[in-house]
Amino acid sequence: MTPRPSLGLRARLLSAFALLCVVTAAAVAGGIYVQARNAILQRTQDAAVQAMAGRLEALYPLRSAAPGPDELGEIAEAAADQNSFAVAVYGETHSPLPPSSPPAPGSGPWSPDGNARLSDLGVISPELRQVVAGGRTAWQRVVWQNAPILIIGMPLLIIEQDRTTRVSGIEVYSARSLLPEERSVDELAARAWLIGGAALAFAVVLALLATRGVLGPVRELGRAARLLGEGEMRTRIAVRGSDELADVSRTFNDTAAELERLVGQLREMEADARRFVADVSHELRTPLAALAAVADVLGEEAARLPEPAGRAARLVSQETLNLTALVNDLIEISRFDSGVAALAPNEVDVAELVRATLRVRGWSERVDAEVPAGVAARLDPRRVDVILANLVGNALRHGEPPVSVRLRADPHWITLEVRDHGSGLDEAVLPHVFDRFYKASAARARSEGSGLGLAIARENARLHRGDLTVANAPDGGAVFTLRLPRRASDPDGGPE
Repeated sequence: MTPRPSLGLRARLLSAFALLCVVTAAAVAGGIYVQARNAILQRTQDAAVQAMAGRLEALYPLRSAAPGPDELGEIAEAAADQNSFAVAVYGETHSPLPPSSPPAPGSGPWSPDGNARLSDLGVISPELRQVVAGGRTAWQRVVWQNAPILIIGMPLLIIEQDRTTRVSGIEVYSARSLLPEERSVDELAARAWLIGGAALAFAVVLALLATRGVLGPVRELGRAARLLGEGEMRTRIAVRGSDELADVSRTFNDTAAELERLVGQLREMEADARRFVADVSHELRTPLAALAAVADVLGEEAARLPEPAGRAARLVSQETLNLTALVNDLIEISRFDSGVAALAPNEVDVAELVRATLRVRGWSERVDAEVPAGVAARLDPRRVDVILANLVGNALRHGEPPVSVRLRADPHWITLEVRDHGSGLDEAVLPHVFDRFYKASAARARSEGSGLGLAIARENARLHRGDLTVANAPDGGAVFTLRLPRRASDPDGGPE
């Protein structure tokens, strides 16, 4: 399964810092903006209401309970100041609008039509009119001609002799531009975003410094782990400080030291075991030679001996041959382990080499050889013969006929395939076929082999800078594939 691509640790840390800063700055700036905006507007609104109420108090007592347009005009003029425009309304009558030319749209609350009725302007909502007509002061913020406006509605009350009050029916509405306050709020918002941007830049710088402090030890730990995996057991990390990363570094160093000690012990034990096998194998060659001579004599006389003695003589002869083969295999393996195994390459005809291997062992009639003539290669014929003998012998013993050997060649490589038509190898067995002393069946008799043949075959293939692999054929049977370079010195023929 292909892993999903992901950002590196540095990118994730930077993103986390930046996201945290943006969210925090937005939350703080947004909260401050909303509170400051409400505070500015509330202060302006309260001040305007108080100022308007103070100006209207100077009109008491009212001259008439049913004022006309002129008296309404005086009331409106008293309610307005230099920053606002007022209109007094009594029933269907309202104060006259100013005869002067109105300001440009967006600069104030006046209508472009100086003779328009106030209700026609769409500035004062019916809800506001209803609240003010009920005897209460009310206000409303609206947008008119792209400008924010504060509309304040205030009723004029009549105080009776018993100090009770009643609604006079006169409504005064003041329109005040909130453009200065809007500019102040906008300036506050711009400063908030500027501070947020500066905080973001500062957070990114802090994130870079933090990631450098964190990722430096992590990179060093990764590099040391790779070196340790490559076999550099003396790899250690410099411990700096006393934080969690320092604890990880110390733990790594302790683990590497213990691993170095254990690997050293294992290598010493392995070297001792190989040395022991090599020494014992060489020491057994001399007595085995004498045993082999005696076994040959017994084998020749077995037919003339009584049946129990003849059977014993044949058994001794066969087991002596098996022991000799095992000792020779152990000696061969010890040469590979010690690094003294060497090639003796010669220019050979590969087809003739295959036929000779089959002919010497009496397998020519039992094996189907498809080996085209004229394929020459520079190989060690003895070692290739050992490989083929192991592969073909294994196919004849454990597979089913027909057994075939096929040769293919290109300018740089030769390929030999040995195949049988049996049931093939179990999938659990395939990874271990070339392991030393491995046998697919624990019930197999000792005489069927030492378990070293295929391991020696692969070592001989690798000595040629080639390889030996195994797989199951789709239609049944196991296929061993030997791939060797035609020229050991050919730069395209395999790794040097």
